[in-house]
Amino acid sequence: MTSYSVAYQGEPGAWGEQAVFDLFAQRGVPAPRQTFDAVFDDVASAACDFGVVPLENSLGGAIHRNYDLLMRHSLHVVGEVIVPIHWCLITQPSAKLEDIRVVMSHWQALAQCERTLGRVLPAAQRREVYDTAGSVKMLKESGAQDTAALAGRRAAQLYAMPVLMEGLEDEQTNFTRFALLSRQTALPAGLQRDGAEYKTSIVFTVKHIPGSLFRALAAFSLRDIDLAKIESRPLQSAPWEYLFYVDFAGRAEDANCARALSHLSEMTTTLRVLGSYPKSIVN
Repeated sequence: MTSYSVAYQGEPGAWGEQAVFDLFAQRGVPAPRQTFDAVFDDVASAACDFGVVPLENSLGGAIHRNYDLLMRHSLHVVGEVIVPIHWCLITQPSAKLEDIRVVMSHWQALAQCERTLGRVLPAAQRREVYDTAGSVKMLKESGAQDTAALAGRRAAQLYAMPVLMEGLEDEQTNFTRFALLSRQTALPAGLQRDGAEYKTSIVFTVKHIPGSLFRALAAFSLRDIDLAKIESRPLQSAPWEYLFYVDFAGRAEDANCARALSHLSEMTTTLRVLGSYPKSIVN
């Protein structure tokens, strides 16, 4: 059975590692990297077969850095997975809640637990670090009794640290959508899912004139194509102009979608198909 190296940002126990497991089961070999940039670089250079990066969280919104990196690299989105996120407060074995003066984690985790932490630890300092699982690793190495890490249960298990509290996310319906990156346009045959519904991700720019975005999106509404998401990012070469990322239902090569993309190309200044891939379901 062929196995694949899959880069993700973070330490073992991070949610990116869980995304690798969900996408590849036993066929994925997680390859931890310090930064999202390193994930993209290692896939582009063939140091890894694939990469997984988060694109959006249902509470915190889009991870803008990864949208920007999609434009800097000629990689393809060939899959996605939606991972349920549940945060734990992880401490030293003898620590109690009243001992905690500092909570450290990635800023996204802290943001997703802002209200809950404000209720249970209102006076504790928030400290941003590079990774959620990394915060547990740092805590274990430091031995600090007055500090807690915010991470997933798997990270606590990997570093043999106790969970003081769990379910700290402000909303229980907390999910992160991860994209699977590849140098190829599609998954190998052995990884494809039969009968899966597909979605397509694109990015485009339009002239900075009234009604241009409305007319561009009409290419989809005229054909009853469902738009799942639209995200804008600054166009770095032109202040106050924007790139538009759109996800829509269907494959780029489906007749109806192909006509919509052809129509769209007539109204855009640039258009790139990032990928068509199986739509994920919530686990």
